[in-house]
Amino acid sequence: MAATAYTARSMSDPCAPAIRTLLRLALLPALLALSLASQPLLAQSTVIQNENVRMDYAQVLRVEPVFQVLRATRLEEQCDGKPVPPKSPPKGFSRIVGAVKDALGDKPADEKPAAASGDDCRMVSVQREFRRPIAFDVDYMYKGMKYRSRLPHDPGNRLRIRVSVTPWVAPASASDQ
Repeated sequence: MAATAYTARSMSDPCAPAIRTLLRLALLPALLALSLASQPLLAQSTVIQNENVRMDYAQVLRVEPVFQVLRATRLEEQCDGKPVPPKSPPKGFSRIVGAVKDALGDKPADEKPAAASGDDCRMVSVQREFRRPIAFDVDYMYKGMKYRSRLPHDPGNRLRIRVSVTPWVAPASASDQ
């Protein structure tokens, strides 16, 4: 039914075959001419050469870590000039051994050993420094020349480098123009 309606509609329009013929005769050659005319424009485009790059290895001469220094202050109890070490809970296997000792021992669990005798205790601030490496200054040699770079990791005894060669072009001066 749909094919019959389509055929009936195209047959009832007397201009449809003429328009199709005109489109075939005029539009297709115009599109073909346009595509052929654009070919020289594409051929004249600039070709960008690949960069002259290669990978190689350099010999590492020296590695020096760069440290970040962190300072922390905390309060500790100090009695008679001697600091009392803070009590930290045991970890790992010693925690299990301690629990077994407490269970088998005759000492009550709530009893704590006496820390320091006397009322001569006070809180003192203790400052500590922590150093952690954040980078590495690396001296290396490549083709007889020494170089230095700051890297995020220690490279070991060989350093993979990227070698790029680019010609030097002198800047155009005002007298050349």
